[in-house]
Amino acid sequence: MNTFTNAHLPTRYLSPSDVATILRRQGMAESLRGMHDAIHADYLRWQDFDKNARVGCHSDQGVIELMPIADAQTFTFKCVNGHPGNGLFGLPTVMAFGVMARVDTGAPEFISELTLTTAVRTAAMSALAARALARPESRVMALIGNGAQSEFQSLAFHHLLGITEIRLFDSDPGATDKLIANLRGTTGLKLLRCASTAQAVRGADIVTTVTADKTQATILTPDMLEPGMHINAVGGDCPGKTELHADVLRAARVFVEYEPQTRIEGDLQQMEADFAVTELWQVLQGHQAGRTDDRQVTVFDSVGFALEDFSALRYMRDCARQLGVGQDLALIPRFADPRDLFGLIGPLAGGVEMDPSHVALRRVPEPA
Repeated sequence: MNTFTNAHLPTRYLSPSDVATILRRQGMAESLRGMHDAIHADYLRWQDFDKNARVGCHSDQGVIELMPIADAQTFTFKCVNGHPGNGLFGLPTVMAFGVMARVDTGAPEFISELTLTTAVRTAAMSALAARALARPESRVMALIGNGAQSEFQSLAFHHLLGITEIRLFDSDPGATDKLIANLRGTTGLKLLRCASTAQAVRGADIVTTVTADKTQATILTPDMLEPGMHINAVGGDCPGKTELHADVLRAARVFVEYEPQTRIEGDLQQMEADFAVTELWQVLQGHQAGRTDDRQVTVFDSVGFALEDFSALRYMRDCARQLGVGQDLALIPRFADPRDLFGLIGPLAGGVEMDPSHVALRRVPEPA
């Protein structure tokens, strides 16, 4: 029996300020840990999901993408852009929102901003991969690119992996100033400003690259590699955008989220079609080994996958319920008769307008 009724119709909405409230009330350490655990739990049931590579519309200025995924009960999608020049317009490089809907009816139950949330989920995903691939004793990370993602990456590696020193470089010194100001006073975390990528990565256990320019860049070159290094390549996430020299990939064991998508969008796009990679879920489920020795170089070619947004929406929905945050939207009309969609408009000659509650119609007096 279908138990769906109009009681299911209100759609819960989280604004950017709602998400910020949740993060402040829980604290970043707990929020990152909760997001990490939600993503990990869903990767452990990878086979339950109907998966597709995301669909993108590309222009010279950037890309707008749709990222859908579903299990037997829940469908989610994220709409996200990447426009490196947005700072000129006072806009973030990445902006996003997401929707969670019921598979049995298609009714949207939850809608949320995902600009701030994506930063948290991307950082949590980086930490999840590094826990599986980096050397357990890793304590020093180089962070190349100190823009909007950088604080989240720093805190995720600090709180979830025990990183105590982060070496910073950005071609814009102001970005590094911002990061240091935001994270100043973080207990147990040392931040060091560096003059170049090469200086930052020298002696680092983990290297995170999270640059924004939509170019075929070579932020990291083979001469910078050191035995046992783990590379968390985050910024190469659309066609025509890379951060790693191809020989870095050839020198490493490479792990990806969803291979069909990464071959199009990640640093992997530079490589031949038969270049060997391992999907991370296989490591997390114990079907494949991660790092095989302490001298092996590992790369997580991270482009962001819809499963992580599924997890992020699920996690933020649950946090909102627990903390009483968010508001209901009348996103779907209420019907006396679901077959009578035109009835919402009413007799055109009578001048009928919809009640703001979407529950009833009221007649507008005709002009005298």
